[in-house]
Formats: sequence, C-alpha cells, structure tokens
Amino acid sequence: MDSSPPDLLGEFAADRLLLGRSSTVRRVTDLLRDRIAAGALRSGTRLSEEALGGALGVSRNTLREAFRVLAHERLVVHEMNRGVFVRSLGPEDVADIYLTRRALETAGVRSATGSGRLAAVNEAVAAGESAARDGDWAAVADADLGFHRAIGALTGSERIDAYLAGLLAELRLAFAVMDDPRALHEPFLRRNRRIADLLTTDRTDRAEAELVRYLDDARELIVARMRQDAG
Repeated sequence: MDSSPPDLLGEFAADRLLLGRSSTVRRVTDLLRDRIAAGALRSGTRLSEEALGGALGVSRNTLREAFRVLAHERLVVHEMNRGVFVRSLGPEDVADIYLTRRALETAGVRSATGSGRLAAVNEAVAAGESAARDGDWAAVADADLGFHRAIGALTGSERIDAYLAGLLAELRLAFAVMDDPRALHEPFLRRNRRIADLLTTDRTDRAEAELVRYLDDARELIVARMRQDAG
C-alpha cells in the first residue's frame, strides 16, 4: 500500500496546530447560530467582540472567524465603524426565503410516500399543539420550525436538510416584526395538523397544494406587517 508523500505529511503536521482553534471557531459559530435561531439574539442586536469574548472565554480572532461564517449564512452583517449586528430582514428577503422554502419543502412532500420519516413530522405537530395548550408560544414557534424542517427531511437529502435549517434560522429574524407570537403561529397549528394527516394517508398532491397555500399566506402575513411598520 502506498504511503502518503512526505511533503503532504509535513503539511498535515502543520495543520494539526490549527485543529484546536478551528474546532473552537466551529463551536462558537454553532452556539451563536443556535441563539439566533432560538430568538435569543434578535434582529439589530450588536454582537460586541469584547463582551462575547469575555463571556465565552475566546479570543477576538476566534469571534471574527465565527462572524465571517455567520455573515456568509446571512445571519449577521458587519457595519463599517459600528461593528457586527444580527441581520434585519426586509420584505424582499422574506419573499426570497419563502420562494426557496417552497422548492425545498414541496420536494419533501413529494418524497413522503414510503420515506419512513413521517414520525418526525407528526411529533413536531404534537409538540406544537402541546405547547399551545400550555400557552408557550415561543415553544410553538420552535415546534413549527421543527415541523417544516421535518417536511424537508422527507427527501432524505442531507444537503436539503442543512440548507433548510439555515433558511429557517434566517426566517426567525423575520418573526421579530410580529409583536404577538400567538397571532403569528396559532392559525397555522391546524394547518400543520392538516398537512401531517394528508401525508400520513398518502394524499401527497393535496398535501402539496395545502403547503403551497400555507407558505404563501405566511409570507404575506409577515411582509404586510413589515410594510405597515415601514409606512
């Protein structure tokens, strides 16, 4: 068996020194992304290198690398002479997100028959209904996003799952414009159940049509509120 070339082994030895740092960057990036997705870091929040570095016990360089990754994912923006901020979305951003979601989630619906992944869809619906009964609308929002991610996961594609997860984290930023999370999420609980029931009974054509109407209605609800605020 051929061994690795000596010059390549030398490069690997040098790369090993970077592994600890890159692992830290990844963990910090994942943590900040999760906080944004959970709504703990809202649109417009300034991400102070000094404050975050002290709280997390990491260097400014580590944070800057994490910020670069998040900027590439469209979750934060760097403003010259002001710093890094959690991104604020506009109506055009929301329209684009929903257009992309429509492509990914309808692909999931069309893959539903025989996928063996419908349990996650039904579990997300049940979690949302349970949280609504408890009046925990933040948990309802989490369950709703989990439902849509489970829809995309019906494709069995790791790339679709990862891309949809990023879109849904970005979409969380748009939820900030809605003062009443119950008004945003409650009407869609029944529609989540309807889509799940249609998928469970292999009525995928009807489920896809319902999902398309659902996404269009959700987009219009958020965009209308954004335009109202802007006006």
